[in-house]
Amino acid sequence: MQISKEPQSSGWPIPHKTESMQTMLPETSDLAPGDTRAASLDMGTFEVHSIRSTKDPWFEMAYKALWDEFGYKSEMERRETLDARFKLTPSMVYEMVLVRKDDRIAAVRDHTIIPSAGEVVVHLSHNLVMPEHRRTGLAGWMRALPVVSARQLSPGDYVTLAGEMEYDDKKDQDRAIRLLAYEKAGFLKIDPAAVGYFQPDFRDPAVIDVEGGARPLPFQLLVRRVGREAERTISGYEVRRIVQAIYRMYGAQFRPKDMAHPALSLENYPVSDEAVSLLPPSK
Repeated sequence: MQISKEPQSSGWPIPHKTESMQTMLPETSDLAPGDTRAASLDMGTFEVHSIRSTKDPWFEMAYKALWDEFGYKSEMERRETLDARFKLTPSMVYEMVLVRKDDRIAAVRDHTIIPSAGEVVVHLSHNLVMPEHRRTGLAGWMRALPVVSARQLSPGDYVTLAGEMEYDDKKDQDRAIRLLAYEKAGFLKIDPAAVGYFQPDFRDPAVIDVEGGARPLPFQLLVRRVGREAERTISGYEVRRIVQAIYRMYGAQFRPKDMAHPALSLENYPVSDEAVSLLPPSK
């Protein structure tokens, strides 16, 4: 796998192109427990572009692919929002990764690395694998790429991957497939009965105002606590830390009045020492 990284003027440690590219790739140990079969995929035939600016020449191609898949569902941020998120470095690092094969898009993902008191919370936004590359092992490597970026930013800290996933409404086949894929990979769901998580309103502010205010959406929170995948409970303190990190990311771009919506309050979250169940995502 060849990784292209454009140097940025920030605190993010950008490897020089003369350094070994292998050090920037996920190791087999970075794969989620259920993704180890992906190790047999020959990644040397892919090119990978790490994008950290809307001015990156690969940004538009990657953004269009994500928008075409998620934009019409109001699940993809606007360009202006992402431009602001890129500029949050070094307090947190937003990264979009474009994977190509034979001059065509094979996969795109994006995520934000957020340091948080001895732990790095990585917010997993989107992971799109093109149909011809599904069930090949590529999706597993795409889930592992954020682990490498997190460790580059904060070596030695715990890494928690956290993703917002729609509830299975039994109508959207792709949604059900995504949930099952993450379950098979070894991700777990924070018990929704204990934690009522909401995603902020992604719509254009003008539309939000015309239609009577923000409408956050209920989502499930899936986590992979790297190295702690066997644990089946998480403390209320850790849940709050994960959600606060995610809302800190959103709060840097979204309007304060929209982030002040009662659905985004942590007031009713479990107390710090309460044990919260981690469940299979399909439950």
